[in-house]
Amino acid sequence: MIARVQAHLEAIYGFTCEARAEGFLVDPDAARLLGASGTLDEELLVREGDGEVELALYLAPALLSRLRPYEDAPLHSLLEGELNGFCQLAEGVSHFVYMVQTALHERTVSLLELEAQAEVDKFALCLLQRWGTGVEGWARELFGRLFERVSYRTRLTEAERWRYQEANRLSRNFCSRLMGHIAGRRLERLLSELRYAYRLGAEAKLRHFAQVS
Repeated sequence: MIARVQAHLEAIYGFTCEARAEGFLVDPDAARLLGASGTLDEELLVREGDGEVELALYLAPALLSRLRPYEDAPLHSLLEGELNGFCQLAEGVSHFVYMVQTALHERTVSLLELEAQAEVDKFALCLLQRWGTGVEGWARELFGRLFERVSYRTRLTEAERWRYQEANRLSRNFCSRLMGHIAGRRLERLLSELRYAYRLGAEAKLRHFAQVS
């Protein structure tokens, strides 16, 4: 499942990431030793020093167990039965791939940028599993579930809550601008928009996401 999600992200954005997320998975004990909070189902653990970035990806065993029945099934069936779980896994893989890409290009990245891109990635991954007849209705349903009918953990700090809410606002603005391409089934235009935004960095990406159509 992890490999499939990474392969789909690479296809959407038009690049290949040599680092494979599944090779950086750590178990709960290792995650705690590396500084994981222990309260989340997915966490990307990052350590930087001596000009190098070290990564580890934690996905909770309970989350992986929920997704295991869908390992060999088409992803669209997973979206019907376990959209929330899929999105948590997709967010972890999104964070991993984006961090690798920013490190390769020697760019800095903020937590807000990382979270906003992950929200867009989840929308794109889920959307394109049902591209074709009826995609506009699916896009509206998906948009509502990912960007409008949302709630936040009560234990978040004020800074964390602001970051998640701002990431939601920015990604919602960007994805709302994609709806015209979806309605017109303009797949190449849609992919072009996604790829352009993905390659922007730091404040340029956040400004681009923030634009209101």
